[in-house]
Amino acid sequence: MNFPFDFNKATLQAASDPVLQQILGLLTKDATLKLEIQGHTDDVGGDAYNQTLSEARATAVAVWLTQHGVAATRLTAKGYGKTMPIADNNTDAGRAKNRRVEIADPRCAAKGK
Repeated sequence: MNFPFDFNKATLQAASDPVLQQILGLLTKDATLKLEIQGHTDDVGGDAYNQTLSEARATAVAVWLTQHGVAATRLTAKGYGKTMPIADNNTDAGRAKNRRVEIADPRCAAKGK
């Protein structure tokens, strides 16, 4: 699951609401579930700026979830800056895909990493 963001913004889009509601449902259904909220950016701008922006994006999702009743202790917000692109940063469409937040279950992390 991921959430797109506008260029240079950490504001949740209205289009993200159905996915946020789905994640809220999962967290409500499983009280033991903890999630890592991973913020990402495109490659426009410097490393430090993109790191801060990616952290703000992850935090925006975490805040939404806590405002809807999820305990903050169940969420970890982490920014990855521009280090993990999922698309080509040489096109507008690719950069748009890279401006995102992804949700991960830390229990599913690959062993040995």
